[in-house]
Amino acid sequence: MTARFDHLLIASPLHEEAALARVRGMLEPGLARLGGEAPAGTAGIDRPMVVVVLTGGTEHPILEAWRAHRAVHRWAPLVLVAHPSQNSLPAALEALARVHQEGGRGRIAYLAGADDVRGWSELDELIADLEARQGLEGLRIGMVGQPSDWLVASTPDPAVVARRWGPEVVEVDMGAVLTRFAHEPTPVALAEATVAGSGGMREPEAADVAVAVRATSVLADAATEQHLDAVTVRCFDLVTEAHTSGCLALAELNDRGLVAGCEGDVVSTVTMAWLRLLLGETPWMANPSRVDVDADRVLLAHCTIARSLLTGYRLRSHFESGLGVAIEGDVAATEVTLVRVGGAGMDRLWLGEGTVVPATHDEDLCRTQLTVALDRGHARELLEDPLGNHVTVVPGRHADRLQRWWELLIA
Repeated sequence: MTARFDHLLIASPLHEEAALARVRGMLEPGLARLGGEAPAGTAGIDRPMVVVVLTGGTEHPILEAWRAHRAVHRWAPLVLVAHPSQNSLPAALEALARVHQEGGRGRIAYLAGADDVRGWSELDELIADLEARQGLEGLRIGMVGQPSDWLVASTPDPAVVARRWGPEVVEVDMGAVLTRFAHEPTPVALAEATVAGSGGMREPEAADVAVAVRATSVLADAATEQHLDAVTVRCFDLVTEAHTSGCLALAELNDRGLVAGCEGDVVSTVTMAWLRLLLGETPWMANPSRVDVDADRVLLAHCTIARSLLTGYRLRSHFESGLGVAIEGDVAATEVTLVRVGGAGMDRLWLGEGTVVPATHDEDLCRTQLTVALDRGHARELLEDPLGNHVTVVPGRHADRLQRWWELLIA
């Protein structure tokens, strides 16, 4: 297994070697199974770090290790592994309390023994949490054109994005993209596969699809040339300038693993990147278009969605403009989690969780529509304390996991 994290074993010199050997024998095989590796030193560690508290009397070395690691990774919390003997847990508690006093974050994974299934599972999750946060660090998000004019609450300062979440926001000239689009040859195979995979076309024709999919190549090439890990596109410029839409291109890019957001919405694109890194799920960005406060239901709608999330789809025109090609999809998931990050410092989080319920299609909304009956989070909160006009959706129930991650690494 490729090493996922560095584990630093810390012990007091007062403890007998035989006792330390027993503890190491209990812990080290499990750490290795999770992808742990002993580091050469404590500073400049490239991977996430876990401090294994072998004995008591180790508070100062624990803090020194954390401070050295944090000097390189300013976001890093202190993750401690404690066990039932040698005063390991008391030392971990004292050290973490001091970290909290200094304004830091951390968590203790308590392992009752080699066969403590719950404890090892929690440690595995903590390591995955750190991997996702480190994956966000230095991520390059291409902002293709400026954010859409209506995103008055979703245009954070790039410095805020980098400081709190890690990604670098890179401006990509929309004029250059439109110029390339005008001369881009049609990816014929993609156009044909898109039509063939659909359940039919209503407004568009095959020629419209051939034009719309050209944006896929243009955006993919821009991402390659500028070493981008994600893009968010001022897609209405494609509507007004090129008389098509970016809906098919964004859907295809998300299916290829390149996170692609709409409307130049950096906040939602960071959220999508976070969810993909942490959960391994393909996210969908949509508008909360209707709410039923009494029933705690939300109807979400947008004109693009990764086709891997669907059981079937039809090709329609882009809703607002009537131009280009949009996706009217049938979402496969039966349970979903709704996520919205917000605030001027991207330091607020709203989570919803619930079941997809059957609903009729409405011609007055964006083409793909999904109604969710919430059993965690409340529809009223979207009205009383909104964080913005988009919500990100992922299949499955992940609210507890996302809340734990948020509290450890962002809040």
